[in-house]
Amino acid sequence: MNRKVLIIEDNDDIREGTAEVLELAGYHPITAKHGKVGVEMALLHQPDIILCDIMMPELDGYGVLYLLGKNTKTAHIPFIFITAKSERADMRKGMEMGADDYLTKPFDDIELFKAIESRFKKKQQSGNFTPETGNNQVIIDEFIKKGKSKSIAGKQVIYVEEDEPSHIYYVVKGQIKTYKRFKDGRELSSALYNDGDFFGYEALCNSEFYADNAATLIDSEIVQIHKSDFMEYLLSHQAISKLFISLLSGSVRDKGKQMLQLAYSSVRKRVANALVQVADKFEKNASDSCTIKISRDDLAALVGTASETVSRMLADFKDEKLIDKTGNAINILSIEKLRNIKH
Repeated sequence: MNRKVLIIEDNDDIREGTAEVLELAGYHPITAKHGKVGVEMALLHQPDIILCDIMMPELDGYGVLYLLGKNTKTAHIPFIFITAKSERADMRKGMEMGADDYLTKPFDDIELFKAIESRFKKKQQSGNFTPETGNNQVIIDEFIKKGKSKSIAGKQVIYVEEDEPSHIYYVVKGQIKTYKRFKDGRELSSALYNDGDFFGYEALCNSEFYADNAATLIDSEIVQIHKSDFMEYLLSHQAISKLFISLLSGSVRDKGKQMLQLAYSSVRKRVANALVQVADKFEKNASDSCTIKISRDDLAALVGTASETVSRMLADFKDEKLIDKTGNAINILSIEKLRNIKH
C-alpha cells in the first residue's frame, strides 16, 4: 500500500508540483490549499506524513500543527514544515511546537525524499507507537488473547526464583502468590494476585531472572503471554505501556510498605494487616465482615513470621471478637477494627 502524504500549501504551483513528484516516486499524495482544509483532510485520511507551509491565509502552519497535536487521532503523524522563511527564530518555533523536520523552499526532489524517508525510518525504529484512544480496553483484551490459557491446580508452582523469564501471566480466575524462600525453609510472600491481575512482568521489564517464586493458592486459570508478544505490544501500544508502568510503580510502592511493616510493625499489627490484605484482595465486594480461606502457613508467609506465632495471634483475635474460625476458613467480624489495630 502506498504511503499517504498530505501536502498543505497555498501556492498552487508548489502544491501540485510536489504532489506530482511524490506520485511518480510511488507515494499517494493528498493536497489541501490552506490550513483549515488541511486539518480536515488530516482527520479524514489519516496520512502517514504531513508536509505543511507556514505562511497561509485563514490558518497558518503553526495553527495546523497545534490543532493536529491536540487530537489523539493525528498527534502521532510525522509533521514537516515547508516554508520560504529560513530565519532561525521561525525554525526554532516550529521545532519547539513539535514539528519533526523543516524544509526551506526552494528544495529539490532529493531533499524532499530524504526528509520523508528519514521520518518514516525514525517512526519505525520507535515502534510505530500507537496513540492513546478510547479503545484501550480493546487493545488490552487483544494482548491477552495473544497468550495461551492454562488450568493449574492449587498449590502448584508456576515459576521459580532465578529462572529466566519467557512469559508474563494473566489471572483469568484463581488466586496466585509470589514469594521468596530462604535456606532455612521459611517463606516470605511478596504479593497476591487474583482475577484480572497480571504477574511475572517485573523480571521481563528489567531483563533479569525471576526474583521470586510464583504458585497457585487454589485451582486457577491463567494465560501465559510469550515475552516476544509482550515486548511487541509494550513498544507499539501506549495503552499497554501505561498499564505496565502503573503496575510497576504500584509494585515498588507495595514492596516498600511491606519492608516498612517488617521493620517497624509488631507481629500483632502485621497479622492484622495480612488478614485485611487478603480480604481486600480476594473479597473485593466484602462489607465490614467476610470469610477468607488461607492456610496458616500462607498467612505466616505474608506476615514474615512462624506459623505458630500466627496461630497465637489468631487465637487472641478470636478472644477479642475480631475473627471467628470455621475449619480452614477465617470469618473476619470487623475488617475496620483489624485495620485500626495500632500495636
